[in-house]
Amino acid sequence: MAPNEFVEHLRQKPPGENPLPKRIPAGNDFTEDGWNKRLDFLAEQNITINTLLETALKTPPEELRGNIENFIGFCQVPVGVIGPIRVNGVYANGDFFVPLATTEGALVASYHRGAHVISQSGGVSAMCLTESVSRAPCFIFSDLAKAGLFLKWLYEQADTFPEIISRKTSFGKLTDIKTAVTGRNVYLIFEYTTGDAAGQNMVTVATEEVCNHIIENSPIAPLIWYLEGNLSGDKKASMLSFLGARGKKVLADIIIPEKIVRNFLHTTPGQMSHYCKTSTLGGVQSGGIGVQGHFANALAALFIACGQDAACVSEASIGITEMETTEDGNLHVSVSLPNLIVGTVGGGTHLPTARECLEIMDCFGKDRARKFAEICAAVAMAGEISIIAALCAGHFGKAHATYRHKV
Repeated sequence: MAPNEFVEHLRQKPPGENPLPKRIPAGNDFTEDGWNKRLDFLAEQNITINTLLETALKTPPEELRGNIENFIGFCQVPVGVIGPIRVNGVYANGDFFVPLATTEGALVASYHRGAHVISQSGGVSAMCLTESVSRAPCFIFSDLAKAGLFLKWLYEQADTFPEIISRKTSFGKLTDIKTAVTGRNVYLIFEYTTGDAAGQNMVTVATEEVCNHIIENSPIAPLIWYLEGNLSGDKKASMLSFLGARGKKVLADIIIPEKIVRNFLHTTPGQMSHYCKTSTLGGVQSGGIGVQGHFANALAALFIACGQDAACVSEASIGITEMETTEDGNLHVSVSLPNLIVGTVGGGTHLPTARECLEIMDCFGKDRARKFAEICAAVAMAGEISIIAALCAGHFGKAHATYRHKV
């Protein structure tokens, strides 16, 4: 490409110079008529979406309000099932079959193997330790003195905030307000429990209600304020969330007998422990937050299958995997996941396939979110066990070549 052609390709082209196509019509119309208008519009553009329509024909557009805009159809991701995986948790206690949605060959087979090893060893112990979902507004003042006076007033008013929040949600409960001040910028970190919902919309609406009250009543007015100052860790890996909790913090561990490691994983506890330490050194050098093999694979597959917010994998997948050889030669494995943003009500959990996948694990509806979180941790551990064993035994590349090859 010639330099002048390259520059022309990248040059901004305003609509007055280069007219835009028509916009998608009826974007917020959830009636069948609105849906048909969008489909007709695409047809006029010579765009066909026959496969996207197949599942959509079974779901009235009205049922999707709150989940999607400009709706035209459903994409489909294959779902496999692993298990049984035995979980000895505080909330998840039993043997579970777990649905995983993915297009990555070898992934389900790997988790299925890890689940089998866990179950043969007596199951994974799991505990949902704590939970918190945050929103972090920022208030900017003309100088530090005003920022300090604002904080003093705020602390005096904090006892009134739970009642204000209750106007917007009966499930979200304010548990703490932390502050971070940089110069004349005051960040408030509102922390909530959100019941069985993932809760991100809930805490946004609740925090905005409190912020509006603050603006209307504070004797020290900020120059400007923002509902989110990017300190909550929303949709991103952060050290703040790693050290605390964003969503549900779950810990899990297991002791795998040496005989099972040899017979099912074709390696040894010593090799797996050594590799885990080696990978920790690599992880530290990469600058990652936490060190683990591939929590993201488990969580992405679970989140997509079960109607969770898939973008939360960016924060939920940080954590730590530890492996050590016990005094009697067995393998102790533990995983720590501090940021599991999951829900069993609200969001996409009501959609037909998501509900079915949650129901496979008896995790749909009220009083199921902590149970689901413990299962998430158990599945993440299954993947860690299997991938580290494959790397130790020299099977990692072969497995991908075998399972991802299209005949």
